[in-house]
Amino acid sequence: MSTVIKVENISKLYRLGIISSKSIVQDLNRFIARITKKEDPFSKIGKINNRTSGVKGDFVWALKDISFDVNEGEILGIIGKNGAGKSTLLKILSRVTSPTKGIIKIKGRVASLLEVGTGFHQDLTGRENVFLNGTILGMTQWEIKSKFEEIVEFSGIGSYIDTPVKRYSSGMHVRLAFAVAAHLDPEILVVDEVLAVGDAEFQKKCLGKMQSVSQKEGRTVLFVSHNMAIMSKLCTNVVVLKNGQIDFPKGPTSDGIQHYIINRMEKTEINLAERTDRNGEGMIRLINFEMMNNNNEKIDIAISGQKVKFRIHYKCIKNPDPKNITTAIAMSRSDGFLVTVMGNGISSYAFDSISQEGYFTCVLDKLPITSGLYLLNLIVYQNGILQDWIQEAVTLTVEDGDFYNTGKIVPSTHRSVLFEHEWFLND
Repeated sequence: MSTVIKVENISKLYRLGIISSKSIVQDLNRFIARITKKEDPFSKIGKINNRTSGVKGDFVWALKDISFDVNEGEILGIIGKNGAGKSTLLKILSRVTSPTKGIIKIKGRVASLLEVGTGFHQDLTGRENVFLNGTILGMTQWEIKSKFEEIVEFSGIGSYIDTPVKRYSSGMHVRLAFAVAAHLDPEILVVDEVLAVGDAEFQKKCLGKMQSVSQKEGRTVLFVSHNMAIMSKLCTNVVVLKNGQIDFPKGPTSDGIQHYIINRMEKTEINLAERTDRNGEGMIRLINFEMMNNNNEKIDIAISGQKVKFRIHYKCIKNPDPKNITTAIAMSRSDGFLVTVMGNGISSYAFDSISQEGYFTCVLDKLPITSGLYLLNLIVYQNGILQDWIQEAVTLTVEDGDFYNTGKIVPSTHRSVLFEHEWFLND
């Protein structure tokens, strides 16, 4: 099996606050260093990319010394939390931006789907954009015409194919963009997490198409997602990035996912205030998380069947009258499967009013999950408007326990959720 992508010591340096990271003086210094066979002066500056704690200084390495190979027909997953450098890597591979250092060797045409509307001219119709994208990929008009009906059918937007794409919804953008990228015969398909914009049915359709082009047509796919369930199903191998560097070299998907989850484990009392990879208006900020047992003692590990309390500390920011507050914890397994969402807006009622500082407490009288690693996303709304959302804020470790009070430990084999139930004979 031949190698179609070879990445050798790729690094990308950005200058913070400056649209262009280069200047004539900097370029001249680098040129002199290169012809005199001295070390690149920019290899000595810059901070490692770490969005969880922020970066101080003028320069930051978005990527640092990345190396891996991708074989023909392989589906390679790129894993890492927000800010790890995944999108920057895909942009370099798609030639959207160039690396500061390193070498990339690519064999074949590359089609990229990096963000909604990638490669589309907003004033052109969907039909015109299909032909424009095909031409950019180096296809002839005849080749594009032979694929056109298939592209339109796959996208499901036939009624709007002659409408300017600036009038498309984000979901329609994604449908047409993926259909174009997948059907115009690129040897390499690069897909960022833009598919999350589409509905569940279309996501399933896209995943099936990526598997098909890889297994049946021998094309290569690079795929980025935070959904570990999709990664497990789709990818043969993964690379894990952390702070712009390789944290787990290319290897089996199951091993890479386990490494990613384990190395994200934190102490039960977690400082969330410094997390910068968060979404929301920010008038309420989640600043700390801790887990306690029935005696209000802080614990690091939860036990199946025992009482547990999740306490989320918050602080209001320029929010004089915080009312109608809902908060939630979304719990997922390590493979990305969503186990449940626990929120006061679901199980009871919104908090009418809260103080400027305090904490929300979620109590589970009997933890109904088996052993394993779980990811907790923390969310808070005010009047239905998202104020703070921290993805993968907490890695929860659970050990098996005597859930049914029978003296038997319930193993986690083939299950993750436990239910209270009874059995009767002839009744």
